[in-house]
Amino acid sequence: MNNVIKEIEEEQLKKEVPQFNVGDTVRVYGKIKEGNRERIQVFEGTVLKKQGGSNRATFTVRKNSNGIGVERTWPLHSPNVEKVEVVRTGKVRRAKLNYLRNRVGKKAKVKELVK
Repeated sequence: MNNVIKEIEEEQLKKEVPQFNVGDTVRVYGKIKEGNRERIQVFEGTVLKKQGGSNRATFTVRKNSNGIGVERTWPLHSPNVEKVEVVRTGKVRRAKLNYLRNRVGKKAKVKELVK
């Protein structure tokens, strides 16, 4: 029974998984269906957390829109996620950046990792 579940999950995995970490600023291209039309909308923000494994892996992105914090959780292997583009890499020392929810302005920024 366990092997059957693993085979089904492997079929649902994407071939190319984008490489990004917590703290990175990413641009997520998500498909949105409006009536009978389909378009791609870009959501750009900081990755707060990555969790799960296999085809259940998700990541949460937070952005500030007109002074209001907006978070969106995306399934990593979903067909509705067209692509994930890394804008800049962040320098963080945490696995989850939940503390950014309470910060405003410059304090809510993540330092950029310079290589």
